Amino acid sequence: MADIKDKLVLAVNEFKKSLDGQTISIHGKSYATVSLRVAIARRVLGTALDIVTKIVHMDKDSVVTQTDIFIDDKHVATGHAEEKRNASKINQTSALENSETSSCGRALAFLGFISDGIASAEEVSTAIMQQDKKIQQALKDLEAVSHKGSYQEWLSKNKSMLGELKIKNPIAYTTFMEDFQVHKTNLQTKGVI
Repeated sequence: MADIKDKLVLAVNEFKKSLDGQTISIHGKSYATVSLRVAIARRVLGTALDIVTKIVHMDKDSVVTQTDIFIDDKHVATGHAEEKRNASKINQTSALENSETSSCGRALAFLGFISDGIASAEEVSTAIMQQDKKIQQALKDLEAVSHKGSYQEWLSKNKSMLGELKIKNPIAYTTFMEDFQVHKTNLQTKGVI
């Protein structure tokens, strides 16, 4: 067990050193992204790390997943997550993926890969809803574009938000870009841009 403890301490210390500029803010608290947690855990622990996810429950309304983490075949952490399919536009198509990512992030946080705390389901849900509202407002504003100048203004206004979305939530960004292309094509067809 001492070997596992040494490996875990090394991995968590490396994680803490790698946080600079890599966290997101949820209700004023700093959280490390799951991709950062997994990347550092994999880099430091290599094949000693085994992350196992499974679907606990899935129906038309929600998905519940569980992630178990093993180091050298010893169970060291578990995380669960539930996603409601109607919680956001993203969850309508990606509730399973979001639940799996959340349960993995929680398991890694319980293992010690945390920056400030473990986000509650309510905090994450609120953050996702706020992000979804920003995305929906951006699309609504795009529909209102009436000429090339207002299109350029829209691009400038939303550039920062989209850059952040691309890095911190690639699934939401991909969904947004699909909707964006539809709206852009519509504006081009009408001769607006």
